[in-house]
Amino acid sequence: CNPDSDSWVKEFISWWIDQRTGYAIPERSGVLRWFFRAEDGGVICWGDSPEEVCQAINKSLPMAEHITPDDCKSVTFIASSVYDNKALLEADPTYLSSLKALSLVNKERLLRGNWKIRPAAGLYFKREQFRIVKNVPAKIVAVARAWDLAATEITAENKNPDRTAGVLIARLVNGQNIVLNAIRRACNAANVRQLVKSTGLSDRAEYKCNTIHIPQDPGQAGKEQAASYTRFLAGFTVKTHVVSGSKINRAEPFSAQVQAGNVMVLEGPWNDIYLSELESFPDGAHDDLVDASSDAFAAVAAVHDWSALIS
Repeated sequence: CNPDSDSWVKEFISWWIDQRTGYAIPERSGVLRWFFRAEDGGVICWGDSPEEVCQAINKSLPMAEHITPDDCKSVTFIASSVYDNKALLEADPTYLSSLKALSLVNKERLLRGNWKIRPAAGLYFKREQFRIVKNVPAKIVAVARAWDLAATEITAENKNPDRTAGVLIARLVNGQNIVLNAIRRACNAANVRQLVKSTGLSDRAEYKCNTIHIPQDPGQAGKEQAASYTRFLAGFTVKTHVVSGSKINRAEPFSAQVQAGNVMVLEGPWNDIYLSELESFPDGAHDDLVDASSDAFAAVAAVHDWSALIS
């Protein structure tokens, strides 16, 4: 099985795992142990032999309820990694490089076998992983703006609501990506629409970006909102998508490219707010800019443009 810090397996095999590092203890790999689970399905009693388990259990039970060695189950944990799967590596030589290209959390889990690591601030994005540039350094081959919508103003009762966030990302001819702009506002529904439209006009004038990605909530209300935005943004290429999957899973592809040093940020007054929110993901109070970044990155990553190779 693959390591999962939230799985019952993590606790079950804890004797074989170094609780400081999360990695398997080499000398315990394959060592047999015995256990007995209480009849109420509760605490598991472990021992190095079935007799040891019986002794521990029986001392607190009346004679009529004593267990025997035959009541105990044996189990072991054998640590392994992708390097042990020779057949897979021969069949798919790119599999190992795919694991190495994962973001830090999943690389630790799926490549290095870490049972302790879990999503936390700083493990997906770090400020120093972004290179801030004053100009776009290469030809843009794909560009898109994605939005994460909210419709709440700041009030005395709600001083820190979710924001509407829009992120503009471009993919360059050299295969790298650049975050061109990020917007974060707390405003009502009507002002959100105007913000999306005015930003679209600015993106089109400055970067020839005509594509706007709008998230669609599940259900009929989400469909109606998406259709309404499409009509309101006539003249733009509006792409709506139903939001699915966890925020962490959605952020993984973008995070992997950031950690590989493949994402730049265009210098601007919005940089600090943007990078601060990304650094605090997923523990921060807000993740609106992260969601918008994930969708914008997915949009430009899906575009295939060969013109740069023949122009």
